[in-house]
Amino acid sequence: MKYAALRITLISILLIIIVGALAYSLVSNLKINSDQDALASFWSNLFGNGSTTTLPPQPQTAPLAALPAGSEEEQVVNLVQRSTPAVASIVLTQQLPVYERYRGNPFNDPAICQFFGQDFCNNFSVPQTRQNGTQEQQVGAGSGFFVQSDGLLLTNKHVVDRDDVSYTVVTNDGKKHTAKVLARDPVNDLALVKIDGSGYPVLSLGDSAQVKLGQTAVAIGNALGEFSNTVSKGIISGLSRSITAQGGVSGPENLSGLIQTDAAINPGNSGGPLLNLRGEVIGINTAVAGGAQNIGFALPINLGKGVVSQYQKNGKISYPFLGVRYMLITPEFAKQQNLGVDYGALIVRGQSAQDLAVVPGSPADKAGLRENDIILEVNGQKITPDNTLDKLITGLKVGDKVTMKVYSKGQTRNVAVTLGERS
Repeated sequence: MKYAALRITLISILLIIIVGALAYSLVSNLKINSDQDALASFWSNLFGNGSTTTLPPQPQTAPLAALPAGSEEEQVVNLVQRSTPAVASIVLTQQLPVYERYRGNPFNDPAICQFFGQDFCNNFSVPQTRQNGTQEQQVGAGSGFFVQSDGLLLTNKHVVDRDDVSYTVVTNDGKKHTAKVLARDPVNDLALVKIDGSGYPVLSLGDSAQVKLGQTAVAIGNALGEFSNTVSKGIISGLSRSITAQGGVSGPENLSGLIQTDAAINPGNSGGPLLNLRGEVIGINTAVAGGAQNIGFALPINLGKGVVSQYQKNGKISYPFLGVRYMLITPEFAKQQNLGVDYGALIVRGQSAQDLAVVPGSPADKAGLRENDIILEVNGQKITPDNTLDKLITGLKVGDKVTMKVYSKGQTRNVAVTLGERS
């Protein structure tokens, strides 16, 4: 009995030591200011006296502050909310073959089977591919925006320049509409698309002639043909830019008078609007500079307004046509070639035999213009690098009669030309 009591006493002491060590370890790890509070909390939870541990109050998340009234941030948010319903995705689809993999006998020649034996032909198989019907598949995508509530959209020509596909307009509410290409601009990268219906929201068209360097610009479009109504913001980085754009089925296209912006523009954004802070369209997103970041280009909306106006009046998009191939004269070039004048448009042939200086049967040909003639003025306006012959002619109408001042063989004369229609 004596030894049993001693054993119980030793075990009790050992348990007290272990429990004490555990309690000390727990209390030392609790991040509480008061040691007494920690011990009280520990023993209270250990023996269950009915009390509970009160956690410190949790910080509350402050409510979001309202956007500063009149701030640029508020303006951008508001214009995006107003504008996105009028921006749509344009999807191109086509019936394409569907292929499947299978294992089969590649030997269909009876002579081979006879030579190796019919069992060889029956048992021998290799992986092969065969067509299993066709399926409607997406082959391209772009953007557009409503300019009339009856379903008329403005977009880029290179977005809708294929005749072997079907076009679908996906509006901001996710609805799909069969679309028809009404007209393609023969000069600029612009086109008009129509869907059935009425009451569509439209965007306000601004004045691209009033665009200033450094002003804020917002681009909206179907980025990468996947992320509809993607919004990006930047500034106007440059004006009157000229580029050679790739991407259309008709090949490279020379574009001039473009608005440059650092607002992110990606494939699929083509045809979407570039807006100012008032929510007015100032440009149509058209191209990006390859191998660079944040260098995008938009066609001025004034060109788009002209396209819409022409179609409304004539049912087509048409431009006047002169019919000459030319190069602009600089003072340096004039001096080198001893031309006799230091400005104007020198009528020249191209590098191939088909690139004639004057198109046979054209208005220029009928007016008697010939290779090496220099057109100095059109209706009294001098031709310069900033006021090119193309710019002067494009600003006129089909059927207009113009007077040209021409320098030819050391003599200056006036030539009357009636402009035709560009095919």
